[in-house]
Amino acid sequence: MSDKFIQNTTLKERRRVLLWLNIKARWQLYLLLALPIGYLILFHYVPMGGIIIAFKHYSIARGIFGSPWVGLANFYRFFKSYQFLLILRNTLTISLYGLVVHFPIPIIFALLMNALPWRRYQKVVQTVTYIPHFFSTVIMVGIIFQVLNNRIGFYGSLMLFFTKKIPADIFAIGPIFKHLFVWSGVWQNTGFASIIYFAALSNVDPTLHEAALVDGATRFQRLIHIDFPNILPTASILLILAIGNIMGVAFEKVLLMQNSLNLNYSEVISTYVYKVGLASGINDFSLSAAIGLFNNVINFIFLVIANWGSKKLSGSGIF
Repeated sequence: MSDKFIQNTTLKERRRVLLWLNIKARWQLYLLLALPIGYLILFHYVPMGGIIIAFKHYSIARGIFGSPWVGLANFYRFFKSYQFLLILRNTLTISLYGLVVHFPIPIIFALLMNALPWRRYQKVVQTVTYIPHFFSTVIMVGIIFQVLNNRIGFYGSLMLFFTKKIPADIFAIGPIFKHLFVWSGVWQNTGFASIIYFAALSNVDPTLHEAALVDGATRFQRLIHIDFPNILPTASILLILAIGNIMGVAFEKVLLMQNSLNLNYSEVISTYVYKVGLASGINDFSLSAAIGLFNNVINFIFLVIANWGSKKLSGSGIF
């Protein structure tokens, strides 16, 4: 870029020219980005226009823009519903329980695996724990049903052997639902969730461990004072993201594990939105959109609070 051009153009124009030159020089990379960006725009940003039906009495015949405005009436309907407190309690209970269990276990698993001296055994264990993550939700729930079946499953056969009686159907006991949901998720996702922590541990400077060994530190002391502080920034970012999705209980898994006997303990916001909007005979799209918007706003508030708290405590955040 010549000095004359720099003198005769504004900063904004120079930036525009530099951007165009950068795109021209690396057009292959930008071409690769076109498909994922198009996907995001088409399936994530364009549908946001439909949020306005949460403030309307939506009619398919009239369309989104032709339907009459009702303001916050759909939100009031949800808040005054007898199911509101039940659904909110179930969603928060399962989400918080899952956060408390799911977040620390991959960290502990990664730290322990990294401390093992037998690298071949470590790789075998990692591979075995990764595999369940690649099972589809339908297959995972099917395995849970087969293992915990009270008649032909491992649980039923074991209880029958010891008690000589057919045990109660564990899926019909409402309070147990959250334990089944959360701990089956631990089995499915712990190995895969620990990958990012293994990556962070691989960046630990070996000289730190060598210096600690010279000073007489044990392996546990090195784990606490060297390994753990190095993965703490990564853990804080993942914790913020997890808190920001605290109202987003896995829809497919909950729906597949639900039945009429555990519904009072398993009905969460995501499944209720599906039933109100699509699975019921009424198909109240406005109410389901209002509930979904309420859920996303709460998630956003949790995300902002978690990010603020993380920046205050550790100085790092996602924005």
